[in-house]
Amino acid sequence: QVQLVESGGGSVQSGGSLRLSCAASTDTVSSYCMGWFRQAPGKEREGVAVVDSFGRTSYADSVKGRFTISQDNGKHTLHLQMNSLKSEDTAMYYCAAPMCSLSAIDPLYWGQGTQVTVSS
Repeated sequence: QVQLVESGGGSVQSGGSLRLSCAASTDTVSSYCMGWFRQAPGKEREGVAVVDSFGRTSYADSVKGRFTISQDNGKHTLHLQMNSLKSEDTAMYYCAAPMCSLSAIDPLYWGQGTQVTVSS
């Protein structure tokens, strides 16, 4: 059983930054593809970013150039650095595993989510 716990969400103004973290209960970060997906009220889940065990990354077009996914294998932690935030980034953000592609938004494991709210 893998447990994932997200943190780092909050409320920021447009153009601001947040850094999300996901702590895994096991050595999930180095063993699985992992990623982040988000869901806003009334909208479908959207894959945001993924990273594989080799460190290769992929991003949704809507966040490319603004978000960076990274992993700290030694600490079993996944991060999502979010810069130049926009109001349309407002959503609940979830860490997920395994998540090997942006379309894999029904993963076996995901956390409780962390809310990101961007005001214009």
